[in-house]
Amino acid sequence: MANPTGARGTARPATTHPRPATGATRRVLAGARVVLPTGIVADGRVTVDGGRIAPDIPRDDAEVIDVSGHWLVPGFVDIHNHGGGGASFSGPVEDVLTAVRTHRLHGTTTLVASTVTDDMDFLTRQAGLLSELAEQGDIAGIHFEGPFISPCRKGAHAERLLRDPDPAEVRKLIEAARGRAKMVTLATELPGGLDSVRLLAEHGVIAAIGHTDATYEQTVEAIDAGATVATHLFNAMPQIGHRAPGPIAALLEDERVTVELINDGTHLHPASLQLAFHHAGAGRVAFITDAMDAAGVGDGRYQLGPLEVEVSEGVARLVEGGSIAGSTLTLDRAFQRAVTIDGLAVEDVVTALSANPARLLGMYDTVGSLEPGKDADLVLLDADFGLRGVMRRGEWVVEPQLA
Repeated sequence: MANPTGARGTARPATTHPRPATGATRRVLAGARVVLPTGIVADGRVTVDGGRIAPDIPRDDAEVIDVSGHWLVPGFVDIHNHGGGGASFSGPVEDVLTAVRTHRLHGTTTLVASTVTDDMDFLTRQAGLLSELAEQGDIAGIHFEGPFISPCRKGAHAERLLRDPDPAEVRKLIEAARGRAKMVTLATELPGGLDSVRLLAEHGVIAAIGHTDATYEQTVEAIDAGATVATHLFNAMPQIGHRAPGPIAALLEDERVTVELINDGTHLHPASLQLAFHHAGAGRVAFITDAMDAAGVGDGRYQLGPLEVEVSEGVARLVEGGSIAGSTLTLDRAFQRAVTIDGLAVEDVVTALSANPARLLGMYDTVGSLEPGKDADLVLLDADFGLRGVMRRGEWVVEPQLA
């Protein structure tokens, strides 16, 4: 990978944060506006004991940290992310850990590693590597974006490596992931698409409709077969037409579908984001980054799978053809933009950034909200929704900046 900043060579790999031993001193974060599933609590308190959120029972050994004037929200959950910090989830272990660490510094405490289209042998090998990191707790699982997508809507995927979604090959990827496959994006209108959706559903893997040229009717059929996610809605799919409503209308109207949105100001016009929230409701939106290597680094030349990408003023585009090639977004920026520019309610943004993706992953019993018994994953924001602290499993990833 070409990286003019040299970040890949200098960034420190992330490490797995073990849960502190039972009986560790309690910490009470007090005075913030705390966003709970039941609403916002002014002058709230969150108690951390070991690696978990604990009931707020006064104890003499509790350390009280005054976070007045700030917001406390759950750690962010990203289900679609290709890399960051100058490194990719298609790279070796040290690169994967660098990307994970980069996004943790921006509040993403739970992350699914996404691959990009490549040959099947590479993808199965990478699935094995990523599954080991998932078993260690560094990532929450694997998302395969491609190669089972439409050449008509390929975006930043190498066309020569695309293939129809043969259920036998889909099964091969699932098996290579050793139970850690969380999602597969596919164009369900292609030969084998519906059978692949059924296979994924049978194995408890999310079938996501994306990079698709499907009609409205074909999309409805795929949802009925078991597809439950729209991969970056609006992007890499036919737009809504008055006689051909296409996949967007079908995905927005069906209550079984969660729609991904990339809220970076480049992928979506603000009116499109508002349209999605209006029709799907906050309960069916998942903000994602779709980040590539440049997230958290800066402009320059990068690789996205086998394709070369130019990042200029924070926007990633293929060198050949100019298609948008993922994003340089981090979820703290997506949060701030959603509230301060898009005017969304804080509670709805928390739902889209934490609760909904946690539910999709089947992890809501441990992450996605600030409730006793769950992992102490939280983000501290200032009054302007700028990031001021990140805790993961009771350990500060970013120490509180309260001045």
